[in-house]
Amino acid sequence: MRRILSIGLIGLALGLGAASVAQGQAMPSATKSGPASVDWPISDLLNDPPSKAVLAKDLPALLTYDGLDQIKGMSIRQISQFPQANIDATKLAQIQTDLTAAAGGSAASSAPAAAPASSAPPAPQ
Repeated sequence: MRRILSIGLIGLALGLGAASVAQGQAMPSATKSGPASVDWPISDLLNDPPSKAVLAKDLPALLTYDGLDQIKGMSIRQISQFPQANIDATKLAQIQTDLTAAAGGSAASSAPAAAPASSAPPAPQ
């Protein structure tokens, strides 16, 4: 079975972190506001029990990913931009729907979860 995230994503996350540290800046991440969202940093989703349950259901490999500490400052939407993550717009929308439902809200009240169109096709599974 193919892992949800590959070594390439680890390298990217480490590269982003190293570049931010070298520049004396914090690694860019989404800010936590409103109901749980695919735009929240992964660390915040993991610290929120209902959101962590959604991640366990929708992205189970993420919870056991060896490089999780390196990408905790990124959002699910941010990592979805990398083909290695295998998170397409449909999957991203499903995760957002599940996060909204777990928070007790309606999917209609959540922010749009569609990712910008990418010219690269999703990685084969």
